[in-house]
Amino acid sequence: MKADKSQVTRLLKTARGQIDGILKMIEEGRYCVDVSNQIMATQAILKRANKEIIGAHMKHCVHDAMDSEDADKKIEEMIGVIDQLMK
Repeated sequence: MKADKSQVTRLLKTARGQIDGILKMIEEGRYCVDVSNQIMATQAILKRANKEIIGAHMKHCVHDAMDSEDADKKIEEMIGVIDQLMK
């Protein structure tokens, strides 16, 4: 993985902490909208981590493949990732 590992790790640990907090909120019977807001905040962090990973993949792996026989395969792979993101 070519992404900034420390940044991705920090984001994922933050998301994990938020998920633990969300579970506690549910156990405490907290207000639904508050729980939902925390879930959306966690999703935003996960999206940022994913953006970092996908960006690094495109800058390194896809870029390097453009001069090789793997170019079409890498392009199709990225189309698949974009398709998943659009769902």
